[in-house]
Amino acid sequence: MSETRGGKEADVARRVRARCLARGLAPRLIAAEIHDACAPSFGTTRVKAHRLAFGVALADVVEQVCALYEAEGRARPKLGETLLSAYEGGHKRPGREYLHYLCAVYHATPEELGYDGPCICGHDHRGNAPPKVTGTTGRDMTVKEPAENEPWAAPSDGGADGGDREDNVLRRTLLQLLAGSGVAMESMDGQFFSAIEGIRRRMDDTLVSATVSPTMLDQWEETTASYGRQYMSVPPLRLLCDVLLDFSDIQRMVGNRQPTEIQERLCRLAAQLSGITGILMIDLGDHRLARSFFRTSRTAADDTGDRALRSWVAVREAVVPLYYGDPREAVQLARKGRDLAGRTQCAAAAMAPLTEARALGALGQGREHRERARRAVAHAQEAMGHLPDEAKHDTAFGYTDRQFIFHTGDAFVGVGEVDDAHRLLADALDGYAMTERLDRTLIRFAQARAHLATGEVEQGLKTGLAAINELPDDHRTDIVLHRARQLGSAAVAQYGEVRAAREYREALALPAGG
Repeated sequence: MSETRGGKEADVARRVRARCLARGLAPRLIAAEIHDACAPSFGTTRVKAHRLAFGVALADVVEQVCALYEAEGRARPKLGETLLSAYEGGHKRPGREYLHYLCAVYHATPEELGYDGPCICGHDHRGNAPPKVTGTTGRDMTVKEPAENEPWAAPSDGGADGGDREDNVLRRTLLQLLAGSGVAMESMDGQFFSAIEGIRRRMDDTLVSATVSPTMLDQWEETTASYGRQYMSVPPLRLLCDVLLDFSDIQRMVGNRQPTEIQERLCRLAAQLSGITGILMIDLGDHRLARSFFRTSRTAADDTGDRALRSWVAVREAVVPLYYGDPREAVQLARKGRDLAGRTQCAAAAMAPLTEARALGALGQGREHRERARRAVAHAQEAMGHLPDEAKHDTAFGYTDRQFIFHTGDAFVGVGEVDDAHRLLADALDGYAMTERLDRTLIRFAQARAHLATGEVEQGLKTGLAAINELPDDHRTDIVLHRARQLGSAAVAQYGEVRAAREYREALALPAGG
């Protein structure tokens, strides 16, 4: 007897699901059997078969997707029952981001839902904890792919040939309408909507090739400034995606002929976005890419002729060897940044000497290093007194008082001025919001090093362990783990294989020796 005889799609699916559940099959296997049973008679798509396998309504799936967005701190998407029904009917295809969340809800691969893979997150979603793929601005992560509120859109091939194809698609549809064929929206294929999107994109390209509007530049500059405010609190990988999306747009604009003033603003944006990317790559532990992006940032900054921006790039680049390389190189880069700043009252004029002081501390606690570090701190303090107020409220492109206090304390730990270091680091920690996780964690590691310097081994390692344990997983980046490893190594180097060091390594799953 045929499975579909005398029944509706929902009835057949319900019977198949019940039998599969009785056999103990997983939902994705149930979905496959529902598809095999229903597709020949009802045209059931694979994505719909998955919903039927779970035995839930369209509204339930919509709410689950929305809940995933909200759990990640994002605004509710525009996905509704109508759009989801269009996906299930095969009339529309989800964009890559919505497809990611549908895979997450159904614990399935794109192929199992009837779409090409892989998922943009690189995972198959068959586990119970689907990976997150989000941006801090709530943008569609597909970039050049269809926007989620335009699920049919697809990039045009571009050029005259592409334009002719798009026009022909529209002409064919128009002729059908004029002939009274009654073309219904649900019967339109992806080629039609692709043509619509292609025409829009060609107009965008035409407008962009002429100039960039001041309003667009204003928006980009505001967005770039917001990235500077977010980099201490937003998980680096999430922020990196947003920064690079805008960086890619800027790259495209710079490649076209622009008026001199517009070109200079674009180069400034390119330098800033590339510099922020370099900072984020330091956090993520990719030293090579960090240096590459700072090199790009330096090239773009040179085209602006802005001494403050050029010195900012040099000082930020000095952080790479400060954390991961040779402190002597950090000293050289910091001095270069200071020289570039000259008499300009800018963030680098204060940050450069303090970066030098921190690098001197990393070189050892000799008298010469201590005296040079003290002089560098004095230069930084003088520069802070001339820094404009707006620069003192910008954590990325400026230099705040709390950053100054933290970095001074960190430098003093390195050169052995432990009492002053403890006081400064405690003051710095009070100045940071709880959400500014990166610097708060680095401050606590500096405090831990200060405890080691005075023989408080157990307290120092306890402080370092607490700093790591309080971080959410997406904030446990390479830079903090690197600091954790350095702390363990320093404890063993100074005090041997004491019990506290062994327990610290075990808690962090570190190898012997730190």
